[in-house]
Amino acid sequence: MKFYNTLTRKKEEFKPIREGDIGLYTCGPTVYDLAHIGNFRAYIFEDLLHRCLEYSGYRVTRVMNITDVDDKTIAGSEKQGVSLREYTDGYLKAFLEDMETLRLKKPDYLPRATDHIPEMVALVKKLLEKGYAYEKDGAVYFSISKFPAYGNLAGIDLSGIRPGARVDVDEYEKEDARDFALWKEEKKGVFWETELGRGRPGWHIECSAMSMKYLGESFDIHTGGVDNIFPHHENEIAQSEAATDKKFVNYWMHCAHLLVNGEKMSKSKGNFYTLRDILNKGYNPVAVRYLLLSTHYRDPLNFTEKALRQAENTVSNYNAFYQSLDFCKSGIGSKDTGAEIQKARSDFAGGLADDLNISAALAGIFNLIKAMNIAVSEGAFGPEDAVKVKDFLEEIDSVLAILEKEETELSEGQQNLIKQREQTRKEKNFGKSDEIREIFRSQGILLEDTPYGTRWKTIRK
Repeated sequence: MKFYNTLTRKKEEFKPIREGDIGLYTCGPTVYDLAHIGNFRAYIFEDLLHRCLEYSGYRVTRVMNITDVDDKTIAGSEKQGVSLREYTDGYLKAFLEDMETLRLKKPDYLPRATDHIPEMVALVKKLLEKGYAYEKDGAVYFSISKFPAYGNLAGIDLSGIRPGARVDVDEYEKEDARDFALWKEEKKGVFWETELGRGRPGWHIECSAMSMKYLGESFDIHTGGVDNIFPHHENEIAQSEAATDKKFVNYWMHCAHLLVNGEKMSKSKGNFYTLRDILNKGYNPVAVRYLLLSTHYRDPLNFTEKALRQAENTVSNYNAFYQSLDFCKSGIGSKDTGAEIQKARSDFAGGLADDLNISAALAGIFNLIKAMNIAVSEGAFGPEDAVKVKDFLEEIDSVLAILEKEETELSEGQQNLIKQREQTRKEKNFGKSDEIREIFRSQGILLEDTPYGTRWKTIRK
């Protein structure tokens, strides 16, 4: 497998620290509001990576952080007049529900920043002891001039660095305006009593402390959106490696933005959609998942409702083919089916192994479906072929998670009506046949005629 490493700016062969086991840290949400689908572009990329690694035979230990203390969460809780915990609990619950809706695997650990203050304090103390940090007016800062490798991840010259986002540069007097806060003074009644004094953690220290607690001082892969590269991930590297004298992360992977009309989707621009906004318009969440995963993670994805409708059609056709395999009860099998499946498997795995090239991976699947549809039309597709293809689609769904397997059982009356319709078709009474088809459509069931007889699937009314 090869992944593009942001740190080296090239594709590298993936070699885990421990054979067969992978430590994966994926940047999670700041729970001050509902996540928008631009955020979920990153979370679905991380989900695809997790699933791909497991499909390739690795055991994955994955950590996704929950940022529940920063300026935004503090401001939100104050505005609502509730505790920080109560405020963030609601948005964390909504995020977990959205994860489930989009079929995202739940990470092994979902640590909340506020539950890991002791680990953060210990890390800050170590940086103070080693001379990489200093205290100023009740706050503690990291001195980036003490860390020569600073800027390597983002590929920027230290002399050109300006204070980064989410760092309260005007709140305190620092020795160098480029230094970032490890520990901050109390803000609006939010604080912890610690050996560092009364205060709260800086944003960046949270991820270093939590990742090292669950994955160790060095681990395999760290992911996030491109907007996390600087200053967040740059600062993580500096404070972690300064504290441990070890390489923090071997592979850094970042996904591009989701765009709306050519602009980055963000709350600050007001051009964002939450998942709930999309679902309230009647779209299928599986189509949302497919749209967000079907473009390579390092390529910007322009979100439009036209693209979402196309994704719905693709998912619908994909599942229609999958469901049709259950209706193959006769026909002459083909000796080529096994070879076609093996080619599709090779194309799928090969595409994913090439820096998650999802387009190549999907092309292998759609080529298989095309070949099998041709075999059906030629009468060279039997029940054994159908079982093989169905098993393969279920195998790769451990990565894609787009199959819709649950169907409502037809009642005896509905089954009899389908038999009646098949008889009317034999009698060429197509008017009656169409009338019965519309009865089923009104019940949310679509009837389709195949070489193997009538098949059906549920549809949204």
